[in-house]
Amino acid sequence: MTAPAREPLPAEMACVEIAAPGGPEVLRAGRRPLPAPGPGEILIRVAAAGVNRPDCLQRAGLYAPPPDASDLPGLEAAGAVAATGPGVTRWKPGDAVTALLPGGGYAEYAVTHQDHALDIPPGLSMVEAAALPETCFTVWSNLWRRAGLRAGEVVLIHGGASGIGTTAIQIAAALGVRVIATAGSAPKCAACRELGAEIAIDYRETDFVAEVLRATGGRGADVILDMVGGDYVARNLKCLAEDGRLVQIAFLQGARVELNLAPLMLKRQTITGSTLRPQSVTAKAAIAEDLRHHVWPLVAAGRLRPLIDSTYPLDRAADAHRRMEQSAHIGKIVLTV
Repeated sequence: MTAPAREPLPAEMACVEIAAPGGPEVLRAGRRPLPAPGPGEILIRVAAAGVNRPDCLQRAGLYAPPPDASDLPGLEAAGAVAATGPGVTRWKPGDAVTALLPGGGYAEYAVTHQDHALDIPPGLSMVEAAALPETCFTVWSNLWRRAGLRAGEVVLIHGGASGIGTTAIQIAAALGVRVIATAGSAPKCAACRELGAEIAIDYRETDFVAEVLRATGGRGADVILDMVGGDYVARNLKCLAEDGRLVQIAFLQGARVELNLAPLMLKRQTITGSTLRPQSVTAKAAIAEDLRHHVWPLVAAGRLRPLIDSTYPLDRAADAHRRMEQSAHIGKIVLTV
């Protein structure tokens, strides 16, 4: 039986461009030639794209894309494979995928390496699927690959109501880790507890250092995931256990800090961190394999479900960025294409 002919791909696509570094208002609708997948790459017809803090930083001129990446914002998307480049064996046109992108997600089509895409677990919508890659890659690579988080340990997750935080809470709780989270309001703390946090601390009302030490009998957390930086670094070390690991993934309150290293040495603590986007194709492929084996079964079993705060059509990307920068969201913000 002859397969039905596929519709030819368009020459151009709609997208959202960054007109100049600045606020959300610099995001504008545009038209671009369709990107062509290179060796080992796939072209995705985007159905939904996640919105992340790095997108806002790129828009503001503070986070330049790698030289070989699209200058369009957008680091994750879900959709159908529209075309494959030379050497692609994992996917074929028509396959539904969700993928980590080097950039370019705010568009009707986007290109990524075949090994950075994963299948969409049964029961997930395209919007939910698009909310998985950036957070799952970040959480797994930092908490498990870098910090070596283990079942039975205590993890403190700052920004527990963010996309990263809601994902980290669910994965950690599902894998037998005791979770403490911080968030900035009572509703956000309630959401953290519903997702699996044993304790949720409103950092506007309570000193998280004292609360973590109280909850652990003075021992402290084994691992801390922090995206705040600034004066949080010294405070984190105060409530980090002996042989504890502090993992820095962002610095919303500043990258420069002054530290007394003596307590760190006495307690044999480790400070580490990473950024995801500049890592090699091979490194990201290794993280994807970990997710396929350790995290995707949790999604399929319903133990991890992306929490969607809100959705916006592609042409309202500026409103999505405003929502992100107001820090009022709980979970992920997603663009629909």
